[in-house]
Formats: sequence, C-alpha cells, structure tokens
Amino acid sequence: MTKTLFAVVTLVAVLAGGELAAHPGRVATDAAPLPAELPRIQSADLRINFDKNMHSRVTARFDGKDIPLGGFSASETLKSKERSWDDFALVSQSRGRVNGAFGAGERLTVIGKSGDVQKNLSVTIYDDAPNLAVFDVAYTNTGKSKLELLGWTNNAYTINAESVATPVPFWSYQSGSYEKRPNWIVPLKAGFSQENYLGMNDTDYGGGTPIVDVWGKDVGLGVGLLETKPRLISLPVSMPNANEARVAVQYRRDLEVLPGESIHTFRSFVAVHNGDYFQTLLTFRKLMSKQGFQMAAAPNDGFGAIWCAWGYGRNFKPQQVYDSLPTVKKMGFKWVTLDDGWQNNYGDWQLDPKKFPNGDADIKAMVDRIHQEGFKAQLWWSPLSAVPDSKLLTSEPELALLNQDGSRRKISWWDSDYLCPANTRVVEYHKALVKKILVDWGFDGLKLDGQHMNGVPPCYNPAHHHKRPEDSVEALPDFFKAIYDEAQSAKPGSLVEFCPCGTAFSFYTMPHFNMSVASDPKGSFQVRSKAKTIKGLMGDDVPYFGDHVELSDNHDDFASTLGVGGVVGTQFVLPSLVEKHGRFDLTPEREKSFTKWLELYQEKDLARGQYLGTLYDIGFDLPEAHVIRKDKKMYYAFYAADWKGALELRGLDDRAYHVVDYVDGKDFGIVHGPVAHLSTDFSKHLLLEATPQ
Repeated sequence: MTKTLFAVVTLVAVLAGGELAAHPGRVATDAAPLPAELPRIQSADLRINFDKNMHSRVTARFDGKDIPLGGFSASETLKSKERSWDDFALVSQSRGRVNGAFGAGERLTVIGKSGDVQKNLSVTIYDDAPNLAVFDVAYTNTGKSKLELLGWTNNAYTINAESVATPVPFWSYQSGSYEKRPNWIVPLKAGFSQENYLGMNDTDYGGGTPIVDVWGKDVGLGVGLLETKPRLISLPVSMPNANEARVAVQYRRDLEVLPGESIHTFRSFVAVHNGDYFQTLLTFRKLMSKQGFQMAAAPNDGFGAIWCAWGYGRNFKPQQVYDSLPTVKKMGFKWVTLDDGWQNNYGDWQLDPKKFPNGDADIKAMVDRIHQEGFKAQLWWSPLSAVPDSKLLTSEPELALLNQDGSRRKISWWDSDYLCPANTRVVEYHKALVKKILVDWGFDGLKLDGQHMNGVPPCYNPAHHHKRPEDSVEALPDFFKAIYDEAQSAKPGSLVEFCPCGTAFSFYTMPHFNMSVASDPKGSFQVRSKAKTIKGLMGDDVPYFGDHVELSDNHDDFASTLGVGGVVGTQFVLPSLVEKHGRFDLTPEREKSFTKWLELYQEKDLARGQYLGTLYDIGFDLPEAHVIRKDKKMYYAFYAADWKGALELRGLDDRAYHVVDYVDGKDFGIVHGPVAHLSTDFSKHLLLEATPQ
C-alpha cells in the first residue's frame, strides 16, 4: 500500500486493459479503440475538448455563440522533484450515461500514458448542471519503481482577455483567508497573484470555500472542489500579463506511489457563466445539496435588528447595558447582544466576578431584564480558544492542538491556544457550555466569534490518537454541528450566529449556523460583496447580518445592509455613559438617522426577500447594483460615490411599475418591464421600490 494518507489520496484499483474500476456513483466503461475524432463532451452551456496529449480546452456556449476561454492546456498534471507529467499520449476514450449522487448525466472517460504513468480521467456533465463539468482523475504507476510525487494539479486553465482593451479586463472571486482580510471580490491587473490556500495562511487564519472564479465582461469560469470535507488545497489565481488570467486546483504534498498502485485526486470541477461569479456559487450549492449539505433553519425572530453592547468594550459595566435598554427599545431593535468581557477568561468561560459578583443569579437577572423589555438576548462566545493559564488547560493540557514540533498552536487575537475540534472531550466540554448559556442562564442565541474558527491546522497531539494529523481539519465542521445541534436541543429555535472575523467563510461549516454575518467588514463594499457571496452559497432563508453599522463607510451606511437584504445592527453607546467619545456615540443627529433606517428596515422587511444575484455583474456593471424581490415588488439598490446618467432596471415582468425612492420619497413615475431605464443622479446610494401596477 502507498504510504500516503488514505483519506487524502484514495487508492483505486485499475483493471487489466485500462478499465477504470467502478465504485458508488461511478460507471465502468470498456476502453475502446481510439477513433479518428478526438475526445469531447458538451452540453447546451459548456464543451470540453481534449487533444492527443490529453490537454483540454474549455468553451462556453451561451446565446448561440461558442466562446473558447483559452487554448489547449495541460490541465491535469502530476509533479515530482525531477519532472512534471504534463503530456499523456491518448490511448482510448469511452462515454456513457450515468446516474449517481448528482443525478443523471453524460460521462466521458479518457485514458492516456506518459512513461510509467497511466492517467484515467473522467468528465461528467449532469443534466441538472449544464454549465459545470465534474472531473475525476486517477494515476497508476505501471512501472517497477516507486513514484515520489510532490502533488497534483487539476483544472488549470487560461482565460483570455477581450480583444478590445478595457481598464479592468477581469474581476475575480478569491476564497483564501488572510490576516489582512482582503476583499473577496477584486479587479485583476497584470502581476496579480493569490494562492488561496485553504489551510492555514497564518497562525490562526485559514479555511475558505473551495471555489475561485475569474470573469470578463462577457464570460467567466470558476474552478473548485465538490468534496464533502475540507481539503488542504490551493486555488491559485494569477494574471501574468495584460492578455490572460490563470486558475487551477492544486494539491501539494509528498506522495509515494508504489508499482501497481494508484492515486485518485479530489473531485474537482470547472464551471462557465455569463455575468459575475454568482452563477458558479448557485450551481456549486445545488450539487453540494445533493450530497447532503442543507442549510439550517432560522427562527422567525432571527431577522430582528441587533444592538450589541460591544461599543462599551470589554470593560463594560452591567449598569451601562441596563441604562441603554430604553433607548434601544425606543429605536426598534429586537436583539440585545452581550459581547466579550462577561467572562473571567477565554477557556473557562466563568462569569467575571467583578461584573457579576453573585454569579449565575446576576447573569440570569440581566437576561430576565432584557426579556422584560421585550428583547431577545444573545451572548458572545469564542469556541476552541483557551488561555494557557485557564483551569481547563492547566488541569487538562492534553486538550490542546499541537504543532508538529510539539508546541501549542496560538490564537493571536485572544492570546490563547487552540483546542482540538477532533477531540471528543473538547466537543463535550463545548456542548456543556451551550446548555449552560441557553438553559441555565436563559439566553436565546449565541454569537460565535473568532478568525480561528474558520480553519484549524493539522493536529499532532499523540494523546488524541488521530489516524492522520488532518483529522482536526476535517473534524471542524462536525465540531460546529455538535454545537448547533446542542443549541437546538437545549432551546429549539435558538439563534446561532457565526462570525469568523474577516476570513473567507468555509462552506463546510455553513449548514451548522442560522445567521451569517459580514464578519468585521473593512468598509461598505465588503458588507455588500460578502452579502452577495454568502447568499449565493447559503440562499435566502438564513439571515445575513451586515454587522455593526459603525464598521461601514462613514460609520453610518445602513443603506448597504438594507439594499442587499441584510439584517441591520449597531454597537452605539450613550455619550452620558462613557468617558471617551468617538464614532460609537449616539448623538441626537445620529439617533434621528438611525431611527429612520430602523423604521425602513422594519417596514420593507427585505431581509426576508429573494436576492436576485444574477441580474447585475458586481464588477462590470456601473453603478454597482443589487436586487431583492419581495411580495411581487422589486427593490433596487445602486451604489456609487457620485452618479449621473442612466440606470437600467432589470428583472421586471412585462408590465407597468411605479418606481419611488423609498428613502427620500422621490417619485420616478411609471416604467414598463421587462427592462426599464431611468435617468437620474445620486451620491453614495439610491434605493428604489418598483411596485407592479
């Protein structure tokens, strides 16, 4: 047997004559003599061609036009220290109908040889996803010596820029997590390069969704994985020159393949689309749902506006919270969140005796008071973190996640150590805390917080008896499932907000919370672009919290959350209750503005609407536009520093609509669908309501 890790590289048997072994969801087809026609597979939206060296080319097929996205390239390859296996002489091809986990479809199987390596590649296009092709690749060592590999690459493609030069030839969706917390949606320029490694890119920054996407004004493509567990891959995106961009799926790890043995790469895909990346996310979510990834149910009150006490900081006083409640209630907020600072330390999660000298009785009294004022109560918490001198790690040091050198892995923001999510004692400890918070103390929801929650490193702690160090990586979604399930068991309908602090959300944890969040946005564009991404991956039924408005442009941009169908919130403080003053102060002017936006939020209720992410391209359409459909009305949100000119209202039915600016009350009169045009000017934002007549 190969010495590499079984779950990372799956062994497959290759039968005599080059036939690919069958397993669940796969069909075995006899190798046929090579016909004169070179292999290809196509649907109404997509075509994949192969040449005699098993290089491939992707062609998008939209609106009656075939658009090759680049030339033929060595898209699936192996690499060792000495060489790279790029060219595989085509030996045979076969095709057939299949019916598996993703439904019915057509599969092309191609076999090639390169020295002592045989390549078996299958490409499947499913009837329910005609814009996406699924790749399964296996390599067999047919020689007499072992192969020592450095890894493999799948779906390495080049997309060409349009012949007519444009200031921004490509936009891209990037899914790696980095300490600088960059935008997920970026324009590309010559020299751009980002690896998008989905492991740890810093001591406590890692994880992400296994997709990247690059698009031009007319066409784009995405690549990624359709695996059911997190994998330590990279999804590099680069623009080496002004004429092209490149994408790939890469796995870099020492792999040993003995004679007669095979390795199987992770199940990968390529997708094509018009417009921006949103269609790739929709197709990905559809196929992942067929593998059991269903989003959690949100409670009805999970769409209520949120006030968080974080404005008062870690050193808040309970009386500051009590004294703020009348104003919070008057303004129309539905949730009160007690943030960081209630606890004695990270890890033990006992009540701070200075704030709650009577322990449980004091925190219960606070929750009761919040409830008496008509609010739901939420408590901040940072799972998987523990300070080194906590009672937990002092008494049970074996719970810590260890690096390969035996040191503990650090969580920088909390000055803490990682706990290992694959350790059963760690899981049970966290479940007990959930029960205490929701049942004993009476809170209605949890705010799970920390960049370290989005990904964990491999764990080398011998006390955990892991089969592989990657057990910790793959167990992380199950850890959060245990927390979510315990929350719903302890208090059905409880809200579980997941805030991974600026990282690129991991799709694998998404089924295990029922509120997403902009997660410490660095400005309003991140509020809006994260909304588009998360709604594409999770759908409309899970509320998206735009985070505290103070984190948006000018610290007051409710319009960016409202216009994308997000839940609004704030961390304002009452100036009379603090010594230092700043952007969190609720001045009379800000209170008047905040109250207006809260009333609009409640009146329009757009957080429960349907986000129509395919209507506008977030990169190439100007001004930036987002659309919500709610109760047969269409709500358009346009954003620009300053705009003067025509606006296009897409997605209307073929009928008349009455259009108004629902923020400032301006009446734009009657327009007619399916596409209408307005000429106007605005600064920062324009929010329109189109009512069918």
